[in-house]
Amino acid sequence: MGLPERAIIIAYPNNPQESVSAGTTSTCTAAMAFTLFQSTLFSKPSLFSHRRSFAFCIQFSSFSTASAFPSDQFHHHKKWRQPVASVLELGGVKIAKDEIVRDDPTNNVPDSIFSKLGLQLHRRDQHPLGILKNAIYDYFDTNYPNKFDKFDDLCPIVSTKANFDDVLVPADHVSRSYNDTYYVDSETVLRCHTSAHQAELLRGGHTHFLVTGDVYRRDSIDSTHYPVFHQMEGVRVFTPADWEASGADATTYAAEDLKKCLEGLARHLFGGVEMRWIDTYFPFTNPSFELEIYFQDDWLEVLGCGVMEQEILKRSDRVDNVAWAFGLGLERLAMVLFDIPDIRLFWSTDERFTSQFSKGQLGIKFKPFSKYPPCYKDMSFWISDSFTENNLCEVVRGIAGDLVEEVKLIDNFTNKKGMTSHCYRIAYRSMERSLMDEEINDLQWKVRDQVETKLKVVLR
Repeated sequence: MGLPERAIIIAYPNNPQESVSAGTTSTCTAAMAFTLFQSTLFSKPSLFSHRRSFAFCIQFSSFSTASAFPSDQFHHHKKWRQPVASVLELGGVKIAKDEIVRDDPTNNVPDSIFSKLGLQLHRRDQHPLGILKNAIYDYFDTNYPNKFDKFDDLCPIVSTKANFDDVLVPADHVSRSYNDTYYVDSETVLRCHTSAHQAELLRGGHTHFLVTGDVYRRDSIDSTHYPVFHQMEGVRVFTPADWEASGADATTYAAEDLKKCLEGLARHLFGGVEMRWIDTYFPFTNPSFELEIYFQDDWLEVLGCGVMEQEILKRSDRVDNVAWAFGLGLERLAMVLFDIPDIRLFWSTDERFTSQFSKGQLGIKFKPFSKYPPCYKDMSFWISDSFTENNLCEVVRGIAGDLVEEVKLIDNFTNKKGMTSHCYRIAYRSMERSLMDEEINDLQWKVRDQVETKLKVVLR
């Protein structure tokens, strides 16, 4: 049976994504120096009973979530909390920021991530991500009419069981660490991939489905990485009647069908391109593959996929079935299709960006509207045993937001006493306006202060 409809309202009186006035003229002189309930689900760098605490998600779907907050900490709020930007409303239930962003040792969700919940870029028909999503929908609607159920409004707050255990992510996998994943508490996370909904949809009776949504991962800072991005996952389940008539075994049949489907999707999006399949490993599929296309004089990884592990189907009471699954990152493909050079642009509300795209127009080439110079600031410090680059990037993002373009390790050494020093170069650049020296210097001093305080390092 299908999941019920759900809706969300978010009030942002002072939306941090709104463009800032470009009234300054001085440039940095150091240019040298929640519809709430997943790069791709299968990307190489990472994978990756009803409780009152998350009733705001549970009541809108059949998903169950492990205990998240003590029951006395959650209730249906009668009034908006102040400021309004710190409260979400989901289907009539209000969720305060301090229920997602909390002073708790098991919580690592910052304000900047809370502010992205519910913005739903993938549901905007005139946004590059929405245009791409709809183009993929068109392919499946044309080639598999009335077969695939589509979900793009499932809550991104999920249990660790749904996010990891249900898709067979090993208990010691790096994606489970607090360094890689945003935890609301020890048993609840912001989903790392759209596969967090796979098992529940299978148990709910869905045999052909596409899931699209915003996903969250603590990550580095550069032009292709952002802590919030968007994924689409596809699943198709077969019965014995499907493969027995073909004379092939179940796994071979599913793998051949999968490749035929995804090769067609690649042609639909990119035209008549050369393709190749790469054998790989994912914990949730076997065999597993990556599809690459030869596009703009280079091989581009489009998606990851494979035949679903039988254990996942077994846990979903589908012991006699076989299934395939694929996952792709919308930003990765949209950056290529639309010639968008920096992942931060997807979040821009500047009309010079948003006005360039139209519903149904896949592949319109983005015309850059700014060539503002970057401002570079270096910072050196002695690291502690607990230091991680992801934690550093979280601190920098929390202060500079989308004004930070890149954080790059440019030097490191270990002295005779065994102390290790890192030197990072931070590139500041606005995509919409010139930055003043005073503004960047102020940000950099705040970064230095917070890095020393929060990361327990010794500045040099």
